Amino acid sequence: MEHVQDRELDGGRTRTGLGLPAARLGGAAGDRLVDPGPTPEEPGRSRPRGTGRLQKKLAATLAEEEARNPGLPVALFCTDEHRIGLKPVTRRVWAPCGHRPIALGHHRYEWLYVTAFVAPATGESHWYVGNGVSKPLFEGLLALFAREAGAGERRTVVLLLDGAGWHTEPGLRVPEGLRLIYLPPYTPELQPAEHLWRLVDEPIVNEHFDDITDIQERIEQRCKDLEADPDTLRANTLFHWWPQRSMPS
Repeated sequence: MEHVQDRELDGGRTRTGLGLPAARLGGAAGDRLVDPGPTPEEPGRSRPRGTGRLQKKLAATLAEEEARNPGLPVALFCTDEHRIGLKPVTRRVWAPCGHRPIALGHHRYEWLYVTAFVAPATGESHWYVGNGVSKPLFEGLLALFAREAGAGERRTVVLLLDGAGWHTEPGLRVPEGLRLIYLPPYTPELQPAEHLWRLVDEPIVNEHFDDITDIQERIEQRCKDLEADPDTLRANTLFHWWPQRSMPS
């Protein structure tokens, strides 16, 4: 694992599993991002299937953790992964009438995986980039995230995630101070972190890259800028049904 910030982790280089490196991102100040729009879930809209059940489950879990450790703050985060590679990311763009915009493309299948941990109520986030996904790698990321987020020391962290095979608890070592809560099956619309990837992709849309390292540099900087702009992250991930207990007092 390579640490991207000025400060180093565990002497500079650390392994998190079966030869799968990851890079710690964030902390560097960047240009402020333009807020792309309102909160994804606005009051008055119909709620996705399973919202009520998940909302009650999250509220009950937060209450349990508050009762278990009185006086210790409880933070609610969510996490997800996003695959980016040499296969181009294309989107519609404005063009003069009668002109067809052209985006170069060359399909190759080499990938990076961005993992984000975000607290929708505050916009706090932690970002990591690796070249694969696996349970050993995810264990390493959980340990790193728990340490950097102060889980167990200064607060309890409840983490919402999907049921991907490398996320599931049988055989997964979960750090102290971190509690995992799983989404109902086949409900990505309930995952706030899903709304991060449109923002992450912005600097590589309709672009052609010769090498995966060129994409990595662009994405690392984007993640640093996003971490430095919690207001934008909050605007894109704070659903109107998100538990009130997770809101800062």
